[in-house]
Amino acid sequence: MPTVILGREVARAFANDVASITLPDSAGNVRAVIKALDVRYPGIAEVLSGPVAVSIDGQIYENCLLEPVGPQSEICFMPSIDGG
Repeated sequence: MPTVILGREVARAFANDVASITLPDSAGNVRAVIKALDVRYPGIAEVLSGPVAVSIDGQIYENCLLEPVGPQSEICFMPSIDGG
């Protein structure tokens, strides 16, 4: 089952401070992961679809919604960091 790691602020705001969430095997890509999380934690999809960095099994992706998620994947949503 894929495991999702949320940033501290998102976990606090939507998931009662739970930062590590296990999802059913049916999540096939990042978009499906976000949708599954939104069913469990209404409103989280808007935040996770915004400016966040996403790591899948340790590799960071920019445009990640269609990136595949395996049954044992770890998906980490991190706040985007502005730079200059």
